[in-house]
Amino acid sequence: MAYQVILFNTDSSFTVQDDESVLDGAIRAGVPLAHDCRMGGCGTCRVKLLDGTVSYEDEPFGLSPEEAAEGYALACQARPQSDLVIEPGASAAMPEPERRSAVVREVRSLCDSVHHLLLEVEGDAPPVFLAGQYMNVHLEDGSARSFSMASAPNGKLIDFHVRRIPGGSFTDRRLAELRAGDRVDITLPLGGFHYRSADYRPLIMVATGTGLAPIRSILQSLMDDPDCPPVTLYWGMRNEADLYLDAEIRAWGERLYDFRYVPVLSRPGPGWTGRTGYVQQAVVQDHGSLEEHALYLCGAPAMVRDAKQLFLANGASADHIYADSFSFAHELSGEPLAA
Repeated sequence: MAYQVILFNTDSSFTVQDDESVLDGAIRAGVPLAHDCRMGGCGTCRVKLLDGTVSYEDEPFGLSPEEAAEGYALACQARPQSDLVIEPGASAAMPEPERRSAVVREVRSLCDSVHHLLLEVEGDAPPVFLAGQYMNVHLEDGSARSFSMASAPNGKLIDFHVRRIPGGSFTDRRLAELRAGDRVDITLPLGGFHYRSADYRPLIMVATGTGLAPIRSILQSLMDDPDCPPVTLYWGMRNEADLYLDAEIRAWGERLYDFRYVPVLSRPGPGWTGRTGYVQQAVVQDHGSLEEHALYLCGAPAMVRDAKQLFLANGASADHIYADSFSFAHELSGEPLAA
């Protein structure tokens, strides 16, 4: 049996067969729906069910029970049980991805586990992307690895923060071989994680590890902007040595309207006098209610899922939580697909 899916407030509709997810049906029909991992982990394909019901073979990790209760579904895993009316969660006007060649301008260590990669995209026109999106790096075997842009859309030079994964085919081997002047093939931009200026709410940015990269891209794009709302950044790491951008972040307050930075360490050294524990817990400790905020979450899937549940329980609006959680290319390689 086939079900019809209508995109609210548009002229678009498509059918979904019994053995298809909502996203499968959309792709087959050529209807664009934002998506990334297609495994139910990242949350990029989140849509709102305005009419109809869906089911899942397994509950998707990227959708909290609270989000499901408010009518949200993940299109990549949801199977219709009736005709549907859905409202896509990502912005409609997304730049089209394109394959480009880029030249390596710099590779250097930021800390023991993170490298800075600076690429210059070749061609007459600079790449177009939204702050917070990511790119794919194409490998010789035909596979790809994904890394979030860490700089604002501004010219052909783009920063990346690459976390080294022991045994990883790109981050542990190929990255070590890269030198200034080498070329790589990339596709960008990708992903539905980006800044929503129309919200105009105080921002709470929550990152773990190199989840800081897309957050940095967003905040770089807001620097010196008179319309920048108040921003609080919570960055979770294990110990002091992992805070690879600490000095730079502390200077951002000079160029952001109202900026607060809260590093949170889970395994601090004996001399640490700052916040400890889980980064999402630090957020709720500091805020009585989150109902007025827009929240941007980027990092490990477990953190993102726990943070969503915790923030919704503390008044956050599900319509104003935006997340980019890392997925994994293969459980043997352990390399993250994003950031």
